[in-house]
Amino acid sequence: FGIEAFLPGSQIDVKPIRDYDIYVDKTMEFKVVKINQEFRNVVVSHKALIEAELEAQKQIIMSKLEKGQILEGTVKNITSYGVFVDLGGVDGLIHITDLSWGRVSHPEEIVALDQKIQVVILDFDDQKKRIALGLKQLTPHPWEALDQSLKVGDTVKGRVVVMADYGAFVEIAAGVEGLIHVSEMSWSQHLRSAQEFMKVGDEVEAVVLTLDREERKMSLGIKQLTPDPWETIETRYPVGARCSARVRNFTNFGVFVEIEEGIDGLIHISDLSWTKKVKHPGEFTQVGADIEVVVLDIDKDNRRLSLGHKQLEENPWNGFEAQFPVDSIHEGTITELTEKGAVVSLGENIEGFCPSRQLVKEDGTTPKAGDKLSFKILEFSKATKRVTLSHLRTYDDARREAVAAEKAEKRAAADATKSTVKKINASVEKTTLGDIAGLAALKSALEAAEKNNK
Repeated sequence: FGIEAFLPGSQIDVKPIRDYDIYVDKTMEFKVVKINQEFRNVVVSHKALIEAELEAQKQIIMSKLEKGQILEGTVKNITSYGVFVDLGGVDGLIHITDLSWGRVSHPEEIVALDQKIQVVILDFDDQKKRIALGLKQLTPHPWEALDQSLKVGDTVKGRVVVMADYGAFVEIAAGVEGLIHVSEMSWSQHLRSAQEFMKVGDEVEAVVLTLDREERKMSLGIKQLTPDPWETIETRYPVGARCSARVRNFTNFGVFVEIEEGIDGLIHISDLSWTKKVKHPGEFTQVGADIEVVVLDIDKDNRRLSLGHKQLEENPWNGFEAQFPVDSIHEGTITELTEKGAVVSLGENIEGFCPSRQLVKEDGTTPKAGDKLSFKILEFSKATKRVTLSHLRTYDDARREAVAAEKAEKRAAADATKSTVKKINASVEKTTLGDIAGLAALKSALEAAEKNNK
């Protein structure tokens, strides 16, 4: 009648149309679904004519469906989450997880549009007209086909299919995966990310650590392909051996170091230096630095080494003991002042402590940091590396000694006088009053004694 109508692409058929050109010049029946007189617009549909017929077909098909039934269908549409299959008038969905026993990134890896495939009915809902289909269920589960001779300790090859911080999933056969935990990737005990060792798509070789066919679980390891460094620890790093290590981290009580991958040790804070009083390991070294160590003890069961750094040198305190005996006086420099006293450097490798009451100068003032003074050794302990000093005693002892010497001198003079008088008295008893010469001698002796006492 000279009237043109518009046919939307979605109204051509019940299934998606990918090539509209095939319908050009084709005569078909249409149902008028919309007329707009004002804009002189007519909309028609071919799909509306066949939907009623298809609905009847769906009822028939749905009534004949059974779980486990195998049907042939045509791939109608592919989405990221699954595949829609035309079963001859009714659609079913194969979820991506039901396409293959293996991992599938996208359904296009398995099927293509318009491909005819066999599917199995997993479930359906009459009211919602939903049909769940499966493709992988048409083949045996890969775990059932897994080589029965495979056992713990065997070496397998596979491809990394999934990565996580805690490990990697490796597919050793289609649908059969094993987990390599990050702790099984290296003999090192330091926590690391699995991504440091491998990535998706890598072909790897691993050892079967656990195998549970009933639960369909398997754990793998790659560090087992190399010798355990602790098996020969006594011969490679015996007690007394010297080696280089890398500082890994600190604690308040020491430094954890790694001699080589998988072999860690601890340098206790007391084994860092013979002479320096280290309050925290961070004062002595830093993370990532190399440090020379000596093996002190081996704990093979707990995979720990006790290490020392100061043992690389002879204990200087053996020499200090003879160099700094108690009561000896040495010059020292005040390096630090505290509430309790001063830290004093007596040389390049030895320090002492002078309590506040022993720090007073002879003029009554208190010295400051950087001052050089004389100090007397009050206490020296090689075991505790403790040296107690006194500046006060360097001048106070001398003053006391002078006073004591003066008192001793006077006491000696007095004692001498008493002795002389005693002797004279004894001599007088033997003389008579008429012995003028004796009396004269007595008088002279008394005068001399009195003069000496003055």
